[in-house]
Amino acid sequence: MVKQKKLNLLTLIKFFLVTFLLFYFLYQALFQTSVIEGKSMDPTYEQGELILANKWVYMFDDPKRGDVVIIEKPTKQYIKRIIALPNETVEVRNHTLYINGEPYAQHFLPIDVQNSTTDFGPIVIPKDSYFVMGDNRIYSKDSRNGLGFISRDEIIAKSLKFP
Repeated sequence: MVKQKKLNLLTLIKFFLVTFLLFYFLYQALFQTSVIEGKSMDPTYEQGELILANKWVYMFDDPKRGDVVIIEKPTKQYIKRIIALPNETVEVRNHTLYINGEPYAQHFLPIDVQNSTTDFGPIVIPKDSYFVMGDNRIYSKDSRNGLGFISRDEIIAKSLKFP
């Protein structure tokens, strides 16, 4: 009887250990957690906020305009919003964002942030590249001023916003 209890306990421990390891490896492969550094994504994400990012979504689909993505550069990861897609033309004139010559409504940004966006472009986005900007346009290092165009391979995850 004692031997049977030891066997059951050992089986239970093995089950929980295997389950934990399986869950851990699946989580590492499919998701990523990050802490927001800086204020380039204010007001969407604030300094110190913990986010969860979905790594597998882009295995089956391409990034879309408006997606907030994690970008992998050699020295750092960035979180930015996709503004323009491959082969599109992007510009800002008089605080209005234009995609292929058409005004694009940025419902995700307060009007004062939209009005702080300075003029640039028009810029044609190369094939297999994306144009990204931070939501806090004044304080963001993005495709306009340092990150340049973002290749598809550099986009590693889609951010999930918690309520």
